[in-house]
Amino acid sequence: MAFCPVSLSQPQLLISSISIAALIAGSGYSHSPVELPVKTVSASDSDDKLPTLADLKRTGFERSRYRDSVSTLSTSVLKEELPRAKLDAFAATIKPLLEKHCIGCHGADAAEGNIRLDTLSPDLLNGGDTEWWSEVFGVVAKEEMPPPDSSEISEAERREIVNWLSSELHSASLLRRSSGSQSTFRRLTRYETNYALQDLLGLPWNFAKDLPPEPHSAEGFENSSALLHLSVTQFETYHRLARQALARATIFGERPPTLYWGVAMGEAAEREWTKQAEQLEKAKKKLADDPAKLQAELLRLEETFRQPHRSAYYKELSSGRSAQAQWDYPRANYAFAPTYDKTPFPADFDCVAILPPGLQQKLIVELGNQLPDEGVMRVTVRASKVNAIEAGFPSLQLWFGWQASNEGRALLRVSDQDVAVTATADNPQIIQWDVPLGEIYPRNTVRKTSEMGELPSPSEYIRIANSTASEGDVQIDYVAVEAPFYVQWPPASHRRIFFDSEQAANESAYAREILQKFMSRAWRRPVTQQEIDRKLSLFVKMRTQSESFEEAVCEVLATVLSSPQFLYVADPPLSGAAPAGGEHFRLATRLALFLWSSIPDEELVTLASSGELAKADVLAQQVDRMLADPRCRRFSKHFVHQWLNLELLEFANFKWVEDRFDPLLKEAMLEEPVALFEAVLHSDTSVLDFVHADYAMVNERLAKHYGIAGVYGNQFRRVPLDGGFQRGGLLTQAGPLAMNSAYPDSHPLKRAIWLLERLLDDPPPPPPPAVPQIDLANPEIAKMTLKERIEDHRNQAACLSCHSKIDPWGIAFENYDALGQWRDRINGKPIDSASELFNRQLLDGMDGLKRYLLEARQDQFVLAMVDKLATYGLGRPLGFGDRAEIETIAAEVRREGDGLRTMIHKIVKSDLFRE
Repeated sequence: MAFCPVSLSQPQLLISSISIAALIAGSGYSHSPVELPVKTVSASDSDDKLPTLADLKRTGFERSRYRDSVSTLSTSVLKEELPRAKLDAFAATIKPLLEKHCIGCHGADAAEGNIRLDTLSPDLLNGGDTEWWSEVFGVVAKEEMPPPDSSEISEAERREIVNWLSSELHSASLLRRSSGSQSTFRRLTRYETNYALQDLLGLPWNFAKDLPPEPHSAEGFENSSALLHLSVTQFETYHRLARQALARATIFGERPPTLYWGVAMGEAAEREWTKQAEQLEKAKKKLADDPAKLQAELLRLEETFRQPHRSAYYKELSSGRSAQAQWDYPRANYAFAPTYDKTPFPADFDCVAILPPGLQQKLIVELGNQLPDEGVMRVTVRASKVNAIEAGFPSLQLWFGWQASNEGRALLRVSDQDVAVTATADNPQIIQWDVPLGEIYPRNTVRKTSEMGELPSPSEYIRIANSTASEGDVQIDYVAVEAPFYVQWPPASHRRIFFDSEQAANESAYAREILQKFMSRAWRRPVTQQEIDRKLSLFVKMRTQSESFEEAVCEVLATVLSSPQFLYVADPPLSGAAPAGGEHFRLATRLALFLWSSIPDEELVTLASSGELAKADVLAQQVDRMLADPRCRRFSKHFVHQWLNLELLEFANFKWVEDRFDPLLKEAMLEEPVALFEAVLHSDTSVLDFVHADYAMVNERLAKHYGIAGVYGNQFRRVPLDGGFQRGGLLTQAGPLAMNSAYPDSHPLKRAIWLLERLLDDPPPPPPPAVPQIDLANPEIAKMTLKERIEDHRNQAACLSCHSKIDPWGIAFENYDALGQWRDRINGKPIDSASELFNRQLLDGMDGLKRYLLEARQDQFVLAMVDKLATYGLGRPLGFGDRAEIETIAAEVRREGDGLRTMIHKIVKSDLFRE
């Protein structure tokens, strides 16, 4: 029984990039999967048909150690009676089993993996070897030890060891937790700061975009208390950001005038009609003396004016003539001038702009240099679909750009969601985008210094793009732009701070009201009179230096938002900030940060004030309410991105395969895991759907990539699959497969490590300090295939212990290429994706991998999922003292159907989260 101990503080395998590059570089058969000696298993080998993956989801639970019972000791029990170590059971049952199956390799005569079981203290509650016993539990429970070739341990004997260790580790964990306390003291992450400001100010803008990104903890999360600290100098940055946010949320002075642009496509097309008229006039002059040739030339030109175009073009409906839409930046010849009067959409039109599919289409409306720096730009278009396939429809995106010179230009997407164009030409639809101008960066730097018509050009423009993934043109007849646009004056964000009050005429009393309301919301708790008095004293000082009451108040509120009381999450609370019932407000804050990545709303605060939030039924109702709120989308996005490390995909460069890849595909790859998570969450489906599902969450572009027919539009939706293993779940999604590749090929090691770290919470051990490199100078190695190099590398003593536990997992993915598409052959050779795990378990490709996980590793996956969610929800690393609670939550979730929503409820109601 040879243990390879894993350091609990080192969860990631540090792969030598030189070794991996050397494995792949120069291989004559670089696409070849790794082959290991395996026993192939198929349905034909048995009279009985193999169970389906859906069957294994159900029957795999029969092997769960959580099925019948698990220790459910709680800290309340410990207060009455401390548990005792089951030393008699160890002596009578466990010790003889260890002597029979393990001591031969881990005893006085041998200590493989630097571990001797005969010297470990069996008292896990009070002894010093608890972490070693945790390692023993892990490898025995996963059937990695004892090795099949050294011992024939029975299932009953294995279960005896696992049950005893599980019970003792559970008791030891509870004892450890009862004797200490866990503190969460951290600042808000960049995204939490941004959402808190959004909810506080009532504006959906990116207030924190200038903050640096967060580092990732060893567990993969950005919100870990182990990393989120703040230096004195950083407070200045937060104060500046707070002032900027308040300045954008409030107004000083009179309402600025709104500028209006109303552009009919007939007006935009006049330039092109003029060019065509010039061509006709030129022909008339040139062939004036030859009427026959003139007539033929005029007919030819008229015919060309009716030819279809591959790029955006204008079309006159009555005559059928058309012209490609042109745009050029010099002299701002294409700019439209604004007015101060809003004109209605025309009732009739005879000219439209046609947009074929493709983000590079240039339907540009140039607006000049008069757009303001701040405020909302509202863009409205009247559109319909044209010659779209019957079952589908195109979509539109809005872009903003400028080109000052040949060298200076920018083009940015400013619409968050694609808008489906479902209306027909006889009844077009109105599409509207509200774009915060202050969010656009970079703006044209010369728009205030150059005159219109000069170079560099100060002008800016909007561009409308047809983002459909298939066929289907869009027809637009009118575009309207207004900026700055206000729904009301003063804006709602201003009224949120400077609300109506009977004290408005008394600046000091009104300032006190504003401060009390704002501080309580921002600091997530009631504020004391002393705290308000200090801020009011600052207001008095600032008022003498400010031109208006509003300006002075905003200066004080900026200090509220740059205070540790806002920026930090503290359990226990910051000194001097513990109001009566403070534990209820801290619970509300933990809940809001977990499910909304933000501050508590009014309902949570009200329930915390009354103490009702601590009641189990009320807490459960609030969880359901918060999960149903649109703000829960933040939880899905940020948890999934950090859990699966999708940052790798965000920064992946796919230029090597541009013929198969486009921005729509990358966007869909990033969205697919989040869409699946949300589908599982909102239906409370089993988390085992992340291992395999009989459906996929796809849009048209991704469905096309997968070869799934009948999916139209850029919106994600649930699509049933044929029941096979090639798609469904996270393992076979294109995004994770692509980001764990070594372009232009797959990468078994990256995929294996991602699976082990992210989904099974079972990171491989770190490599030894002196990993031998692949010597490509050796002619014998240089002529090896990739498969042979990996085998040669693995067979070296220093590499075997790691790679034998990694390679087989990754080889199972080999039917998926570097973009996650299925393949059966490489370079004409069939792919062999079968491999054998360390415990002699066969993984026959992706089908075998899914089968093994569903049949034998359900407990491990569900426990890992609980651990990941709890780590994210608590905002701190979990320790051994948390193990018992995590095990208890996992057991309850398993017995209640493995639902994702159920899992969140169990985490929130646990002592781990509440206390």
